Amino acid sequence: MTVVAFVGLGSNLNDPLWQITTALDELGALSEAPLQASPLYGSKAVGPGEQPDYVNAVSRLETPLPAPSLLAELQRIEQLHKRKRSQRWAARTLDLDLLMYGDAVIRDPALQVPHPRLAERPFVLYPLFDLAPALQIPGVGPLRELLRACPRDGIWALQDD
Repeated sequence: MTVVAFVGLGSNLNDPLWQITTALDELGALSEAPLQASPLYGSKAVGPGEQPDYVNAVSRLETPLPAPSLLAELQRIEQLHKRKRSQRWAARTLDLDLLMYGDAVIRDPALQVPHPRLAERPFVLYPLFDLAPALQIPGVGPLRELLRACPRDGIWALQDD
């Protein structure tokens, strides 16, 4: 049995475009069906100090892994990309967030699904909408409604050259 999961990707260090495209390939290995990915977006960094802009995307994968195992795999991929967890919201080579895991609502200290700040983040909502415009977020509501309350400020579509 597989579950549809959505994963948010972000990077603003060490060639962010490469970090994201490589991570998408690595995430594809966790999916039973071809991985789907949103277009890439740029976003202004929010966090301590001056930081470079981010490259963001969202992926859709079909996985047989239970949610805690999927989270462990996401953290393993972050480590392959030399992710450092020194300060909250600091610049990073790769950030992988488990946004949704099927219709599950998980409230565990180690894992919260849907992601608790999903509804506040345009750099998550807009790429998620690109993949699944009719999506219902468990315990939150329709994605379309979340977009109406979340301006597109501070993000932009990146074009392939």
